[in-house]
Amino acid sequence: MGDSERAPGSWRVSMQVAAAQSDAFADAVGDGADAISLHGDADAGVYELALHFRQRPDPAALTARVALLSAAFGLPVPEATIEAVPATDWLAATQAAFPPLRLGQFWIHGSHVTEPRPVGRLPLQIDATTAFGTGEHPTTEGCLRALAGIAKQGAPRRILDMGCGTGILALAAARLFRKPVLAVDLDHEAVRVARINARVNGLSQAIRIRQGDGFKALPKTARYDLILANILARPLADMAPALARHLAPGGRAILSGLLNRQASQVIAAYRRQGLVLRYRHVVGDWPTLVVRRLSSLPT
Repeated sequence: MGDSERAPGSWRVSMQVAAAQSDAFADAVGDGADAISLHGDADAGVYELALHFRQRPDPAALTARVALLSAAFGLPVPEATIEAVPATDWLAATQAAFPPLRLGQFWIHGSHVTEPRPVGRLPLQIDATTAFGTGEHPTTEGCLRALAGIAKQGAPRRILDMGCGTGILALAAARLFRKPVLAVDLDHEAVRVARINARVNGLSQAIRIRQGDGFKALPKTARYDLILANILARPLADMAPALARHLAPGGRAILSGLLNRQASQVIAAYRRQGLVLRYRHVVGDWPTLVVRRLSSLPT
């Protein structure tokens, strides 16, 4: 393994892997990674797998995992490179590079933007921060477009944003439907940022933001007509029973944070709870699912 000795802000591991086995390699060596990406040409049969770590990974452990998996597939062992990534003020860089976004009915902008709001758009001021959700990620875009689709069918009365991050979806729902929204996140920093965003958007009275452990933070009898959850595929599937218990009859849930290849797993988890897929909004590799409860609440 090649190894850089620069003082790191983080660490990057990269290797070229066979496209057909790329997911297997990502799972095998991605344990503990803070971010994983795959880039390349499927037609060429090769992807570049990149993993990012806050702490320096163990080269020997990585080498052993790569060698074992390569042997299992009968493939040559790929050369893996570990390099230190210098510390960067990503927050400042992202703010400078964050242009206004026009997504459906919404105009999303940072505080540095001085141009006037486009006519007919609902403004949301969201600065790049330490919490997830500024509108540029395909999962957030998919949720915003799903919200616009639901708005055509009428406004839900009781709305929950589970795993709210910056609060962007709660803010969008409150502004679009003009109804109160409850936003919940386990992370203290996300709750802090979401409260700031509610205040700067003039929506503090419309949104209640609570720190808590998922649906455990809610009263058992709480029911919602719309639940937003932009998280990850496995947590979405795991929370299906709890979400179903808190979704009112006829209610809808917008689910995102998953890849196209994970959609069937998530859809099946919610189908087992009596929720059926109504719409699928796809942005690149990222689908957003709209499921609906057609029957009575589970006992």
